[in-house]
Amino acid sequence: MQDITPRIVFRHTVGRPFTVSPICRERVLDEKHYLAPLFEPRSVAVIGATERIDALGAVVLRNMREAGFKGALHAVNPKYDTVQGVPCFRHIGDVPGRVDLAIIVTPAGTVPGLVDECGRAGVRVAAVLSAGFGETGALGAQLEADTLEIARSHGMRLLGPNSFGVERPFVGLNATFAANAATSGSIGFVSQSGALCAAVLDYARPNRVGFSNVISLGGSADLDFGEILDYLVWDFRTEAILVYIEGIRDARGFLSAIRAAARVKPVMVLKVGRHPVGSRAAQAHTGAITGDDAVFDAALRRSGVVRLGTLTQLLSNLKGLFVHFRPRGNRLAIITNGGGPGVMAADRAGDLGIALARLSPATIARLEDALPSHSRVDNPVDLIGDSSPARYATALAALLGDDEVDGVLCLLSPLAMSHPAEVARRVVSLAATSDKPILTCWLGDDACLEAREIFRQARIPSLRTPESAVDMFSHISSYYRNQQLLTQVAAPLEHEKGPMLEIARDIVDAALAERRTILRRHEAQALLAAFHLPVVRARHVHTSAEAVEAAMQLGFPVNLKPDAALQGTRLHSIQGRDRLASTVALHLAWEELTTRLADLLPGAASSGMCVEPSWQSPCTRELMLRVWRDPVFGPVIGIGERSLDPNYWPDRAVALPPLNAFLVRDLLQSTNAKRMLGSFDGLPAADLDALEHALLRISDIICEMPWIRSLEINPLNVDDRGLEIADARIEIGQLPRHAGRYDHMAIHPYPSTLVQEWTLRDGTPIVIRPIKPEDAELNQDFVRRLSPETKYFRFMTAMRELSPALLAKLTQIDYDRELAFIATRRVGNAEQQIGVCRYTTNPDGTSCEFAIVVSDEHQHSGLGRKLMDVLIHAAKLRGLRIMKGEFLTSNERMLRFVERVGFTLRNDPEDRSIKRGELDLAKAGNTG
Repeated sequence: MQDITPRIVFRHTVGRPFTVSPICRERVLDEKHYLAPLFEPRSVAVIGATERIDALGAVVLRNMREAGFKGALHAVNPKYDTVQGVPCFRHIGDVPGRVDLAIIVTPAGTVPGLVDECGRAGVRVAAVLSAGFGETGALGAQLEADTLEIARSHGMRLLGPNSFGVERPFVGLNATFAANAATSGSIGFVSQSGALCAAVLDYARPNRVGFSNVISLGGSADLDFGEILDYLVWDFRTEAILVYIEGIRDARGFLSAIRAAARVKPVMVLKVGRHPVGSRAAQAHTGAITGDDAVFDAALRRSGVVRLGTLTQLLSNLKGLFVHFRPRGNRLAIITNGGGPGVMAADRAGDLGIALARLSPATIARLEDALPSHSRVDNPVDLIGDSSPARYATALAALLGDDEVDGVLCLLSPLAMSHPAEVARRVVSLAATSDKPILTCWLGDDACLEAREIFRQARIPSLRTPESAVDMFSHISSYYRNQQLLTQVAAPLEHEKGPMLEIARDIVDAALAERRTILRRHEAQALLAAFHLPVVRARHVHTSAEAVEAAMQLGFPVNLKPDAALQGTRLHSIQGRDRLASTVALHLAWEELTTRLADLLPGAASSGMCVEPSWQSPCTRELMLRVWRDPVFGPVIGIGERSLDPNYWPDRAVALPPLNAFLVRDLLQSTNAKRMLGSFDGLPAADLDALEHALLRISDIICEMPWIRSLEINPLNVDDRGLEIADARIEIGQLPRHAGRYDHMAIHPYPSTLVQEWTLRDGTPIVIRPIKPEDAELNQDFVRRLSPETKYFRFMTAMRELSPALLAKLTQIDYDRELAFIATRRVGNAEQQIGVCRYTTNPDGTSCEFAIVVSDEHQHSGLGRKLMDVLIHAAKLRGLRIMKGEFLTSNERMLRFVERVGFTLRNDPEDRSIKRGELDLAKAGNTG
């Protein structure tokens, strides 16, 4: 059997990023994205167009005309025959031909009816620029819901409401009410604020910053970040993405889309609402939920994107993205003709954790030979105020040639002998011969105007202050650092010993059956122990005599604590008694606790008490670990120094599960507790391996126990010998009906349960498993070994290997909406890929496209059919009903293969070289 790969056309999932088609880029440029009617419409109608000066309908129509829209432009308003020279129709249904995009600018109360008219007329997308919907209260929210329901009944998509509009300069589309049109460029800008869009566009034009697309989401009733980011990833004219966020409606869709974008393009996000007052304002503006800002920050870092903090940073980085500023690391060298600016830049680098490059001995020697003896030969390199253009160029050349330097910040103060313009020309000349990024900051104004113009012409970033320049270097270089977090794929239950899931689930079921939402102390400890966490050896007792017997077995001193779940400040006095060193002390503590329980919490005494040995170690560090549900991103893990006040936790680092060892180490590095975990004041270092293991197990619990609403371990005791959990509080709840295994998580774990072993017909044992990011080199080697014919059927080209971007797209996938399996065998001590299959979910959410290829030497081995069975089984588990493919008619082996599998084939009506196939998954047999 030769290559059995269909020619896959781009298909896209609503709210989900696309998976890269295996066709070469040249082949897919003509393929249309399903949002093409919004971004590349052939016909646009402005509903509410008017001649009234400064009316919304007048501004939008004028902007469309002045942008030079390349398609058909129509006006709709029963009051006019023409508007601004554009033919005007009474109703959208009167417009000749099909309208791709309708721009609605009429009062909110008229919008539902107009959307219904658009749907009946076959309009593909409606952009609602009108305000007065969900952001205004309950009545507006109902109006918005009605509008969306009408649009969906016609299969029509909505942008907005309360949107600023959409702009794509390349096709002359400016369906906004901006005062200034965008210049064509390579930045995709997505914003929830129309006012910010207008401000950015006004800033961009004089600074010669261009955009591929500008999109204002408004209320995001239908189209949201996920699908818009999907389009920007697909759009080859978009090379970098800038996002302004006030709140998120669909966490999983957002994270999936932004992670897909960050895998192939720089993505920067300005997220507002860091504090409660800002969050309330943001929610009032868009109606979207804001959530905990620290959690949002952790989500963005995990997504491989860079977060900006201010509008100034957004505008600065806008220039950096447009000029393709790409640091390779964060080791910065600073060159200056004055000490003060260099110190300011160095201070800012220290604030941001930017490492100043340690200059190599060869670079230092080169600088010492070229610079005056009173110059500072270190980093920052201070050339002194009498520096000439030649001296500046010599120093810059030395820094650019140093392998320890990732980027250079050039500072210049306009002194009498500094010649700002001439130095700028020298910098431009050196930049042209180096692959390292250069940032410039010419301080001052009048004396530096010519120099800044020189930098603009050469597309070299030019900032006004040292701090803003360092900020820009930090943010853009952070994109590359955060890629390490993006490629981490954590799997639940992947550690050395599997958990006892049945025991853990029985504990939860029993509590829920008794209508309890908080586990008792011994239940919480048993659940943690089921996941092999080191809990204290406790005894559950009901009488004072049993308590004494348990203490004798465990050994004094012991702690005595109520088994009942306690919460609230007034119950603090009955949380327990610690370090009881004798039977007398234990009896007294029992009497005291049972009496107070009867007074403050009747019925709790019947649950009994827990007796446990006291943790005794002079090297103990007390930490606190919490798990809670963020309203946006779901389960979150937080860890930090212990806080006795449950409402105040100043030192915490947070992360989204699932975690792996790399992510755990990154989490611990983000908290102040890392300092107390090392050796200090004669104490040995804490056992970090034990702490890492515990965090991985907590991650497993979150993944596999969706009933858990919160979990607190306080204190979490760790010393040089290990770790012990003395106390835990777990809150649980019922699951929604038909909830999937990982529906509660924002990031889908690696599907380790789908890994299986199999044997080829010749007896060769193989492993079939979902693909991981670290399989990139395996995949690349697999493609290199394919024959030219197989490569042609797979990629429509005889490419030798995959590009880095395509390789990332094929191996760094979102398991919730696409799945790829690779088949591997052992060759010596190494793993070798011998086959791959994948499916990608379509926009309807019920069907998928598939691809499959087997190495030439393993065809006719039964592997192709086995991979197909595995793929069908996985698609069924996902709830998909139809599997689709498009096949070259010349690929006869493939056509025979899919017919045997059960595909129904038909000719493509537009392309005779293509056959289309569909498989009803409900009728498809498979071995899984």
